[in-house]
Amino acid sequence: MQILWLDALAIGAGATAVMDVWAVALKRFWCIPSLNFAMVGRWLGHLPRGTFTHANIAQAAPVRDEAILGWTAHYAIGVLFAAVLLALVGERWVQAPTFAPALLAGLVSVAAPFCILQPGMGAGLAASKTPHPTAARLRSLMAHTAFGIGLYLAALLWSTVR
Repeated sequence: MQILWLDALAIGAGATAVMDVWAVALKRFWCIPSLNFAMVGRWLGHLPRGTFTHANIAQAAPVRDEAILGWTAHYAIGVLFAAVLLALVGERWVQAPTFAPALLAGLVSVAAPFCILQPGMGAGLAASKTPHPTAARLRSLMAHTAFGIGLYLAALLWSTVR
């Protein structure tokens, strides 16, 4: 099935923005900090050097422009997840979005931080090495639920201007 890249860009970037608004709300109203995307950039910056996992990413050597790299990757990954969703549900869904596929995609997308990012940054599989793994897991799940809701909301908006 053909992936509609303009649709994926609009919907993925919109959904990622909803996820980020959720993170800002958590920090502002409940003092719950968000993921530091500079650390994501640092982790990514070490990949070409052959370092895939760190004991603690904050103690790894800084990488040039790591914040820009991390934020760019954050949005690119959101677009990629939207592209996968669109490849699975097709163009008709973009024209008339429904909530269930978007929410499911958001929930499934939590596997990426659980199985790739957190272990790579030293937090362990599904944040198992953090001081409060259950809280970390719930924060990830809430963030990716917000992403799923964002997929739906962005698709609704995009369907009106497409």
